[in-house]
Amino acid sequence: MSDTNHPGNPSPAPAPWHACTAQQALQALQSTDQGLSSGQVDEGLARHGPNQLVAAEPPGLWRRVAMQFHNLLIYVLMAASVTTALVGHWLDAGVIMAVVLLNVAIGVLQEGKAEKALQAIRHLLAPHAMVLRDGHLVEIDAAGLVPGDVVQLASGDSVPADVRLLVNHGLRVDESALTGESVPVDKSLDPVAPAAALGDRLCLAFAGTLVTQGQARAVVVATGSQTEMGRIGRLLEAVETGTTPLLRNMAQLARWITLAVMAAAALLFAFGTLVRGMPAVEMFLTAVSLAVAAIPEGLPAIMTITLAIGVQRMAARHAVVRRLPAVETLGSVTVICSDKTGTLTRNQMTVQQVVLADQFIDVEGVGYGPDGHLREGGRRLMAGELFRESPALLALAEAAALCNDASLQQRPEAGIGQAPASNGVSWQLTGDPTEGALLCLAMKAGIDPVELRVEHPRLQAIPFESEHRFMATAHARAGGHQVLLKGAPESVLVRCSHQLLHSGQEVPLDVQHWNAAVEEQARSGRRVLALARGQLGDGQALNHQTVSQGLTLLGLVGIIDPPRDEAIAAVAQCRAAGIRVKMITGDHGTTASAIAGQLGMGEALRAVTGPEIEAMDDEALRQVVQDTDVFARASPEHKLRLVQALQARGEVVAMTGDGVNDAPALKQADVGVAMGQKGTEAAKQAGAIVLADDNFASIAHAVEEGRTVYDNLRKTVVFLLPINGGESLSLLAAVLFGLALPVLPAQILWVNMVSSVALAMVLAFEPTEPDVMKRRPRPATQAMLSSFVLWRIFLVSTLFLIGIFGIYRWALSMGSPIEEARTMAVNTLVAMEIFYLFSVRYLKAPSFTWRGVQGTPRVLLAVAGVLVLQALFTYAPFMQTLFNTRSLDLVQLSLCATAGVAVLLVLELEKTLLRHFRR
Repeated sequence: MSDTNHPGNPSPAPAPWHACTAQQALQALQSTDQGLSSGQVDEGLARHGPNQLVAAEPPGLWRRVAMQFHNLLIYVLMAASVTTALVGHWLDAGVIMAVVLLNVAIGVLQEGKAEKALQAIRHLLAPHAMVLRDGHLVEIDAAGLVPGDVVQLASGDSVPADVRLLVNHGLRVDESALTGESVPVDKSLDPVAPAAALGDRLCLAFAGTLVTQGQARAVVVATGSQTEMGRIGRLLEAVETGTTPLLRNMAQLARWITLAVMAAAALLFAFGTLVRGMPAVEMFLTAVSLAVAAIPEGLPAIMTITLAIGVQRMAARHAVVRRLPAVETLGSVTVICSDKTGTLTRNQMTVQQVVLADQFIDVEGVGYGPDGHLREGGRRLMAGELFRESPALLALAEAAALCNDASLQQRPEAGIGQAPASNGVSWQLTGDPTEGALLCLAMKAGIDPVELRVEHPRLQAIPFESEHRFMATAHARAGGHQVLLKGAPESVLVRCSHQLLHSGQEVPLDVQHWNAAVEEQARSGRRVLALARGQLGDGQALNHQTVSQGLTLLGLVGIIDPPRDEAIAAVAQCRAAGIRVKMITGDHGTTASAIAGQLGMGEALRAVTGPEIEAMDDEALRQVVQDTDVFARASPEHKLRLVQALQARGEVVAMTGDGVNDAPALKQADVGVAMGQKGTEAAKQAGAIVLADDNFASIAHAVEEGRTVYDNLRKTVVFLLPINGGESLSLLAAVLFGLALPVLPAQILWVNMVSSVALAMVLAFEPTEPDVMKRRPRPATQAMLSSFVLWRIFLVSTLFLIGIFGIYRWALSMGSPIEEARTMAVNTLVAMEIFYLFSVRYLKAPSFTWRGVQGTPRVLLAVAGVLVLQALFTYAPFMQTLFNTRSLDLVQLSLCATAGVAVLLVLELEKTLLRHFRR
């Protein structure tokens, strides 16, 4: 690891690498600024191994297949298949077994995808490196690097290993994949405190990050699995993926069903043989019939279908689901931990305010498009009149466009990294995001940067360097050469002697005023830049000496990555739904707190930083996560610990992220949500859901869909279990009273696998209920079989028992043959299912509404399909032979339908009474 001493190094570092000087690092690694010799390299490779991430051996295919069978729902299905085969219905047994194999195949495929998370990280290390070997600069495969090697870095390079900088020429590194920092980091040679957070270790560069600007020479301090990237890979391997609330609920439901079926079948067998004196073989087949009746064979298949429909709905709302159970889990989340940059914010730096010596200018609009106006105290400043109204503002805008290396181009439509403008045109940035924000400010002031650069061409330049923290350019102007300078306020102010009033008059510099203005901008979470101008004398060169004093300060600009408007609304929606939103970012605490306030996450939010998290034990952290909503400068371990602390408090956690640093927490969370546009492959593979638009609002939509999925699954359970309960009670009643079975096992399977499944399946398509995002999150420990569900199962099972047995006994009393009576019992069962479907669509709300009576097109199609199939079951000669049925007349069918209407009326009366008692 880059921040600790490494076992096996030639000699231990006197301090963490970021706290060492460059010379101390070289000495500890027994290297020089000319690099290692070939012999030292061979010794290093033998000691440390190649600069690659070690691949953990994934479980074999057969082991993964066997693990999929280790599931009680699968056991129940297999038991159903066996019992169905025992009663001689091999076709039905084959269908049930096919459902088992389908579920196993889906599980194996999903688990195979999860293994790609580690593979994605292993490909992040750079393939090549420029390294000094025996004093000569050569290009080698990066796998051949060892600690002590001296490498050269340049703009566009991927850093090949964790390195300590030796020489730095304006190096900037994009570390967003590792730290979450929203802008490239300016690197420095100076050591930092041993306890510095990962994003503050400015003298180090980390494997897998990207050099965006400048050059540097550095010594390798860690390779392969010892790098920060490798440490994240080890964290991923150590994270155990937990089960979801839905799978826990369904496993519990399967246990209850299994216990109930086994107990009932055993009691039935004992009663029949010991009390009734019936033959053991006959009673065994009767017990098997009871098991067939009691097991809802179609439930696992319908659960998969319901989740798959949720997947399709989420995809339409920009959330791509990689693992089916995550669909419902989102519906039960109590906490969403979100990254800041690009998810809650636009990931497009924007100038929000300009501070002049005697004027404050608010800047409207977001992103890189020139939409938005400049306003002073609410009064709009017209771009074409700035020369007369505020020469200082115009001068600052021109300096922002000229002292700038970025460019903005129009594109006909928005895409990744582009910002849609109100006129349908998008703007794409080439260059640094901060400089893009300055160009956009100039365009809002009515300046065309391209034309301005042609009119005043750049003659000389001092590029930005982290040691000096400013950039300067010289341009041809009437009357001489003008110098423009931009940079950190502390670097610019010391070079200024005057300031420019908005009228254009120059007066002595008021340092106190500007220091206060800088502090105010920082408190608002804005990044502050200062701009100044000066003159070059004839024949004078632009260098550090000529810009060291006597400049005129034009003003300050406050820049921020603003929150998305839709994210603000989504945060409010989540809070209304009882879901807490927590921001966990690698960015600075002040910026994070300011953005959290703008998002409506609370007032006066204080960010807890990574070093503070580091100092806490697990118990203290569990208390902090309860009371804190903003965490800044968080490392991968911190994010992982925060998720674990929340889960230890019983929270169901969704975690968003885009970087490699987010992958362990994404895997640990109950639902990992990766960004699809700017997310790394490692994050996408670790997440269960990928957001196609990188928008927090899509998470809120996905939560809504997740709650809908659970509602529909619950309706399916409440629909299927009473049907099986009614069938089982009918068989029990027949044995208890010494009567022939009212429905044969084959007929039960017909109902369970055809009409019940067809009708239950439409419940998966039920629309979202109006109050779904006004409820509190469902407790993760809440069982699917709640007291209400158990009551409904008992009530409806009893009604089905009365209907099935009542019609069967009535038919026998009217002199009908037993085959005809059984046919009436089966048709009564199906009729009650159809009318019960209209009732169960609204578990507690009344069904006698126009919307309820009308149903949905799918409901009506399902009912029509079941009626056609039931007609074949009753009247087709081959079906009569197969299922031992008889034709029924219109009076008999009307009686069957009446039983269904009676069930609906009783249930509507029950709903009315429940609503009355709740009030």
